[in-house]
Amino acid sequence: MSVKITVRIPRVLKERMDRLAHINWSEIVRRTIEEKAREEEVKRALEVMEEISSKAKPERPTAEIIREFRDRRCPKA
Repeated sequence: MSVKITVRIPRVLKERMDRLAHINWSEIVRRTIEEKAREEEVKRALEVMEEISSKAKPERPTAEIIREFRDRRCPKA
């Protein structure tokens, strides 16, 4: 289901659009709005991920944890 929206543009721009009547302006507006919405959603998701990641600090240095894991997996003879 789709809804109708109204956008105000300068008269000069409307005249230019009328001269370019072969262009599907509705489709261009729809795609542009979709792209902008997607960009903003990705931006927000990245902000949330950064916020979560900044709070998730390891208790010990990562190299130390990896060394311990490797030593348990392959004990020295």
